[in-house]
Amino acid sequence: MKTHFKPLVFALSLSTLMACNANNKKTNLTDELIAETVIETKTKKDNPEIKVALLLDTSNSMDGLIDQAKAQLWKIVNELSYAKCDDESPNLKIALYEYGNDNLNADEGYLRQVIAFSDDLDDISKSLFSLTTNGGNEFCGKVIKTALNQLKWGDNKEDLKLIFIAGNEPYSQGSVSYKEASKLAHNNDVTVNTIFCGDYNQGITASWKDGADLTHGNYMAINHNEATVHIASPYDDEILELNKKLNKTYIAYGSNGRKKMEMQAEQDSNAMSYNKANAVSRTVSKSSRLYKNSSWDLVDAEKEEDFSYDDLDEKQLPEELKGKTKLEIKAYVEKKAKAREKLQDEIEALNVKRRNYVAKQKTTSTNNLENAMLEALKTQAEKKNYKWE
Repeated sequence: MKTHFKPLVFALSLSTLMACNANNKKTNLTDELIAETVIETKTKKDNPEIKVALLLDTSNSMDGLIDQAKAQLWKIVNELSYAKCDDESPNLKIALYEYGNDNLNADEGYLRQVIAFSDDLDDISKSLFSLTTNGGNEFCGKVIKTALNQLKWGDNKEDLKLIFIAGNEPYSQGSVSYKEASKLAHNNDVTVNTIFCGDYNQGITASWKDGADLTHGNYMAINHNEATVHIASPYDDEILELNKKLNKTYIAYGSNGRKKMEMQAEQDSNAMSYNKANAVSRTVSKSSRLYKNSSWDLVDAEKEEDFSYDDLDEKQLPEELKGKTKLEIKAYVEKKAKAREKLQDEIEALNVKRRNYVAKQKTTSTNNLENAMLEALKTQAEKKNYKWE
């Protein structure tokens, strides 16, 4: 069985030459070129992509920042699931780097690619929870340049290409100039947003604002030690019960199927380790279009264009499907798919009520990673006519 992740990208383009609703200018063409153009217009167009590279300082003083990233991931994902570009729903891909940690390789600039661009939300969550702090030497220019060179950003002008770098040491440290890195970002249509963990004016003095200005990004200062506020709602328990039922609609397939299902449960537990409201946010993410597991789940895999029941290897089927005919397997998958769709609709309906309830609650928790990222993303997305439902 062949399965593929759909590409998703979290990136912001600086170019104003094309936005998500841009129209190509008509020119005089020969009959042959017109015919070719007609063929092209019939070709299925990939959805625009939001591509985010998150570069986190994991030196000793950054425990609060890492904690916010872990606690606020699902809120950020949920907000992104409502984005629209010319009536299309953009895909999402997230990459993660850590830097400034003495446990990392000194020859490589005390940085590490934790995960390349991925749309596997469970894998991204696992990567975040693997981070620990220690040290160190924070070289912003080096980690930005590395992320630009290592990651596959693509050249689609409709995509949003964004780097978010967070830390609290001078932005100018290291052998790679941040100005050189900013120029490279600009040339690759990538916007760098800087998040200084500390006093706003101190961040300006430490060149964090200049680093953002060079690519027309946002400069933000946050209190990285601020505890994440999760607001409980009357709908939380019901949503979490639906999550248990949702997990039973997955059909693990292939050599990694069982491990991926265990990872799913592990990330449920990680979310709950903060509190019930955070676990609810993860459940909402799992019911959204951005939560896709076609590499190991037959329900999602069946939706892929190149999927065929004829390609299924019985040895890699779960026990409940071994010895079944192709028609029996198809009927089983369809039953699980319908059950999942029903549960997702129920979760979505409850979440609408939950969002309305939470919106009415008073909270002063605004100076954190989640709000900084979403403010920057929406500001820059509007320049390319992205909208939120």
